[in-house]
Amino acid sequence: MAPTYEEIRRAPKALLHDHLDGGLRPATVVELAAEIGHELPVADPDELGGWFTAAADSGSLVRYLETFAHTVGVMQTASALHRVAAECALDLAADGVVYAEVRFAPEQHLTRGLTLPEVVEAVLAGFADGSAQAALAGQPVRIGTLLTAMRHAARSMEIAELSVRYRDAGVVGFDIAGAEAGFPPTRHLDAFEYLQRENFHFTIHAGEAFGLPSIWQAIQWCGADRLGHGVRIVDDIAEADRSLGRLAAYVRDKRIPLELCPSSNVQTGAAASISEHPIGLLRDLRFRVTVNTDNRLMSGTSMTKEMSLLAEAFGYGWAELQWFTVNAMKSAFIPFDERLALINEVIKPAYAKLIDRIDIAT
Repeated sequence: MAPTYEEIRRAPKALLHDHLDGGLRPATVVELAAEIGHELPVADPDELGGWFTAAADSGSLVRYLETFAHTVGVMQTASALHRVAAECALDLAADGVVYAEVRFAPEQHLTRGLTLPEVVEAVLAGFADGSAQAALAGQPVRIGTLLTAMRHAARSMEIAELSVRYRDAGVVGFDIAGAEAGFPPTRHLDAFEYLQRENFHFTIHAGEAFGLPSIWQAIQWCGADRLGHGVRIVDDIAEADRSLGRLAAYVRDKRIPLELCPSSNVQTGAAASISEHPIGLLRDLRFRVTVNTDNRLMSGTSMTKEMSLLAEAFGYGWAELQWFTVNAMKSAFIPFDERLALINEVIKPAYAKLIDRIDIAT
């Protein structure tokens, strides 16, 4: 018996690739926009939610990224950032997420006078408050924060130093994001070298809109711990016999995690459909595959929806959904003992009950 949507929602899930400015509630966007006079395409929350999804559903990463003008635009005050972060924690917890790494670019939230530290502190406080509220409601969630530098800008070292400064306050990693073409990760080598010297974790958006060279640079030149998306690694796998090229073999052998985002990849043209998404092949070949939301607002999605779509498209059951979840926890940027506790005390016991129930029923 296949897992139902509601059953998947209640099952514990782990999320590694989620953008804070891509997951706002439409009603919150409307209210925050009214407070500062930011003009939106439509003012009704339901219509606005549909607008975001339709605008992002273009097959173009560049067009997809343009939708963020309206979310980032309303996230320019400490109170707005706090609210958005708190609601993010609550929404993830309500979706059954027990661990999430949520990323945002501090440099994009300075237009109304905030400093970089003030931006980070507002978001961290929001996550803490939202997580506390979720715990009181019986839906505990652990949030780790990633600070993102924009790959077309020149502030990566500054953001890297900011990440290390707040490493004991909730920031667990660093990332670069933005349009890949023309902005290789190697432009930010000094930041990555600094992070390595500081023994700090980082992931790099690579292999989404751009191909194998982006992945190779992220791993071999920059030393990324994980690949943000990394879906184009499939280009190094022979279609006829599934044999792996040198880069694909290296990624699999080294167990480099792939932060795959199925619905987002379909929207940006990296995959034709969920059923044709390379995640099926990559899972069969036992890459370190994780399932992620990317931008919950723009993709109209959640972890429950992503898992449900994969279960429907590939016939996955509880064993496969547990595998994706454990992969994500193994790949998280929090300390090993914290990862192990979530795996052994929360995730595996819950899935064991679900798997046993199915075995009894059949």
